Amino acid sequence: MLLRFSVSNFGSIRDKQELSMIASGAIKDDASGLIDAPELKKEKVLPAAVIYGANASGKSNFVKALAHMQMLVRDSHRRGEPGGGVPLKPFLLDPDYVEKSSAFSMDFVWKGARYAYGFEACATEVLRETLAVWRGGSRAMLFERERDVFEFGRSLKGENRVTEKLTRPNSLFLSAAAQNNHETLRAVAAFFADVLVEKSESKSPGAVALSLAKEAIDERMIGLLCVVDIGVTGIHFHKHEAAEIDDGHLETERNTGGLKEDMSALEWIAEKVSQANRRLQRFENHPIARLGRKSKKGEDTYLSFSDESAGTLQLLSILGPVFRALDEGRVVVIDEFGSRLHTRASELILALFNNKETNPEGAQLIVATHDTNLLNAKGLRRDQVWFTEKDETGATHLYPLTDIETRKGDNLERGYLQGRYGAIPFAGSIADFKKTV
Repeated sequence: MLLRFSVSNFGSIRDKQELSMIASGAIKDDASGLIDAPELKKEKVLPAAVIYGANASGKSNFVKALAHMQMLVRDSHRRGEPGGGVPLKPFLLDPDYVEKSSAFSMDFVWKGARYAYGFEACATEVLRETLAVWRGGSRAMLFERERDVFEFGRSLKGENRVTEKLTRPNSLFLSAAAQNNHETLRAVAAFFADVLVEKSESKSPGAVALSLAKEAIDERMIGLLCVVDIGVTGIHFHKHEAAEIDDGHLETERNTGGLKEDMSALEWIAEKVSQANRRLQRFENHPIARLGRKSKKGEDTYLSFSDESAGTLQLLSILGPVFRALDEGRVVVIDEFGSRLHTRASELILALFNNKETNPEGAQLIVATHDTNLLNAKGLRRDQVWFTEKDETGATHLYPLTDIETRKGDNLERGYLQGRYGAIPFAGSIADFKKTV
């Protein structure tokens, strides 16, 4: 369960920005969906948060920052090279920040305890790293690190000094501990693997079909598709065809460097065929999914995923992580949420997290979105709404709606579109545009 996440000097985020999932005690909005956390004294936790902002205001960078912290915990020891430095993405619009350190921190509840973990790193090494735990109300330091100087708390059991020797300057101690089976810290690091970061990008029909074929289909996915009234009656699996597996993959691989640009036409075609054959062999035991719809005669007709809309494909792509999070009490973070979905579908997904009956395990949903209709969604609290906005220097600022005076029952969508809360682009006119050309 995520409580807080903060980051500084990453992408368009220059100074420290923090997202809090702690419910505000200053508002009287509906509290029925809030998550009870025995590990906290009096506070309750938000099951969802929605982040709004203009294009290029930093919404995606905030999601990327969370994913970057997750990656460094998971991979900095396993994949980092000695002397290879720390992969970071500093704020580039201010020369003073290019060489400055970046900092990440997270408070979370995991396996019956509350933790606070954070680190600061520059391009060459980890400068600081700390982990603290609350058990029974008192805070205990598990470890603190200043470059290559480590201090361990009395309650941290395990091979601390052995792990210290294995930790390179450019890797996190928590990452090294997880990779070397430290009895306590491996379990703590598992929280980061438990966070599902998704991007609602357009995926090819073949990619979606194969991803569904590799996992057991959740009947709730089909049920939700039926609820949003896109005519789906069921799902069917059949033996794959080369065209379906190949659909949409090769052009993507070429655009992302999968094929060398200096290949001749014949070499490129030969490589495409080779890639298709490799995919056929890789997925020969996986049938292809097709969605059913009623024909004029009332019979189920199963259509190829290449005949499905982009919205249906996007919905199928994110529903797997959504239901996995709900079942297991995990955190799921989705960028560009609802970019190709009808508002009704986005509202239903949000409602699944905001209702204790459908979210008994305390799962959390964090989304970056442009769908302003969600601001008036039933059950959405004002402390669940956040905004990103860039200042005149190009730096992103993240702030909650609760920083602005509002009243329960306000039309939040109208207020946002009217510019009362900031975080929207200047709506210029045609005349303004003509002055630039």
